[in-house]
Amino acid sequence: MNSSILEKLADTVFYYTAYPTGRQRLAVVEALLKKHPCLREPDTSFSGMYGWQQRLTYKMANYRSKLKRLEVPCPELDVNSLRRKLPGERNPAKNCKRPKKAEVNYLPPHPSGETSDSLEMERQELLNEVKKSNNTKVIQEKMAKTFSIRRLEIVSESPAADDFRERWPALFCEDGIKEEFRRITTMSLEQSFMYKLDHYTPKLITLMKAKGGVLGTTLSPFLYRLSQNQSIEEKRDTVIRSLIVYLGEKVEDLFEDCQEDCRSDARQHVLKILVVHGAEDPADVAIVVEGKEMIEGCGCTAKACALLMGLIYALNLAYPPALRYTFEVFQKLFLDLDGIKLSPKIQALKLKLLA
Repeated sequence: MNSSILEKLADTVFYYTAYPTGRQRLAVVEALLKKHPCLREPDTSFSGMYGWQQRLTYKMANYRSKLKRLEVPCPELDVNSLRRKLPGERNPAKNCKRPKKAEVNYLPPHPSGETSDSLEMERQELLNEVKKSNNTKVIQEKMAKTFSIRRLEIVSESPAADDFRERWPALFCEDGIKEEFRRITTMSLEQSFMYKLDHYTPKLITLMKAKGGVLGTTLSPFLYRLSQNQSIEEKRDTVIRSLIVYLGEKVEDLFEDCQEDCRSDARQHVLKILVVHGAEDPADVAIVVEGKEMIEGCGCTAKACALLMGLIYALNLAYPPALRYTFEVFQKLFLDLDGIKLSPKIQALKLKLLA
């Protein structure tokens, strides 16, 4: 009976994700024992769930191995197969490519009836379509159709951002990033980000005002600006900058401020939001990735932060270590992606925001 139950659980779990996290496996076991209390084991330390969690962990690994042997087409398994790894890295746990930022469609299969060759032809046609004007609908349709081969390319090959832009120019615009983020996470990017940012702003300001000492002194210029009659874009910019300081990180690690007549050289930045100040403030906001300006004319810094998150998901990039808490807030509090698993610092911040 145990074997049959685990086989059914593994089959159902695999429908949602090939590599469930510990929390996801725990949720499955909790649901199983709530539905069938008679399966609970006499284990008072872990509420009778520990054995089932362990068995489900091993069962999922065996289930993946079985599908690989049967050569069932699944990009998430194929990209991690030993034959695709370097000779010195042929270990099942070595450099395993799996969702790390709550991606729902991390490596989806090709559409029914399509192959890599047919989708490559679609990509070639897409290069011609982006050169035409008033062609948004056709571009969106072809981008949606080629989503699977684009994800396979970015996850398995990890190309340079500039090289990837040459192959997929339709992705590197505001609408392209928003739609790609929606395909990956099934969520709205800008709407979700701005809503939660505005929702948490009053409480964030209250928390910052309560800070004293060196941190309170550092935050005082931001709080002064917030007390002025700012526009909504200026207020969001100030809140994000002050939040970075509140988290113990540096504003200059995310934003590069410069004047219009002395524009900063993008080549010296790996991942940055370039804010160009001029007669209008700001005159331009651009996103820099790997020394290239990928998206220009973002309008305001808050919108640039949202689009940067979309670009990170679209290019499968890692967060900068110097800004790990800032991007954790962006992902888990503002976008509400994997908001259950938080670091101690962000968990404490979330509790204060919800108090």
